[in-house]
Amino acid sequence: MDTTTLDTTVSNADFLATVATKSDGAALRGDYTHADEHYVVQQNWAAYTEEEHELWRKLYQRQMSLLPGRACDEFIEALLQMNAANGIPEFEKTSKELYAATGWTIVAVPGLIPELTFFEHLANRRFPVTVWLRKPEEFNYIVEPDVFHDFFGHVPMLFNPVFADYMQLYGKGGLKAMKLGGLDQLARLYWYTVEFGLINTKEGMRIYGAGILSSGGEVEFCLTPGTASRHIHLDIERCLNTLYKIDSYQETYFVINSFQELFDGTAPDFKPYYDKLKLGEAFPANSLLPGEVELLP
Repeated sequence: MDTTTLDTTVSNADFLATVATKSDGAALRGDYTHADEHYVVQQNWAAYTEEEHELWRKLYQRQMSLLPGRACDEFIEALLQMNAANGIPEFEKTSKELYAATGWTIVAVPGLIPELTFFEHLANRRFPVTVWLRKPEEFNYIVEPDVFHDFFGHVPMLFNPVFADYMQLYGKGGLKAMKLGGLDQLARLYWYTVEFGLINTKEGMRIYGAGILSSGGEVEFCLTPGTASRHIHLDIERCLNTLYKIDSYQETYFVINSFQELFDGTAPDFKPYYDKLKLGEAFPANSLLPGEVELLP
């Protein structure tokens, strides 16, 4: 998925106008007035209220009551070392620790950012983390990713060297996909791995996807035998060609055997995949194709 660097400066006005068009006039929640040309802002940690820190603590405690025995060891070990239980963390402190571990840094952003900018950050080992926290009434569900999802769900996995390399590779692949018309396909890979990925371990199937790790309900659902959801081994072409759900628990989970397998599988050039998949229809989210085996019967 190697690529060349593109100009990633997308104006606030153009980006917000595009969002409004796509969402029938809806606006993003973040404050974009102080974002630079790469949509980076200051975290302004001192501005968080005690009520927000208390909400963070409740979210953290809920997830930590659910994740042992369900989240992969790499996530749990990194999260505990981050000391993020007592309130919204200061990005700068964790960013220094992350850089020492894998060469990644955290950049604060006001919320969702343009795809081009997002890929450029990843390609340069920078992970964008939203600065605002959900409201108490959004405790169980939030539409846009907030600081809890981004920091709690994503950052711990970036302490794993192989997964960190995969994320950079994905960013480079995203820049290339924008030139090849492959964004729809590549977005499915991010969804089914970075957000909703599962991994086989010696102790059993475990979670590494941030969308599950930061969710109160899907943590249990995704590993419960007997549901209508599929649990199948990750095949890259199959994943790129599979639709997904954004408003319900997933109907298919793709399972890897190691993070090295994930990295190796996505290292080749994806252009042949894009060219082939443009000619056909994508698979529904609940598909089980001939020869595929349900891994969590």
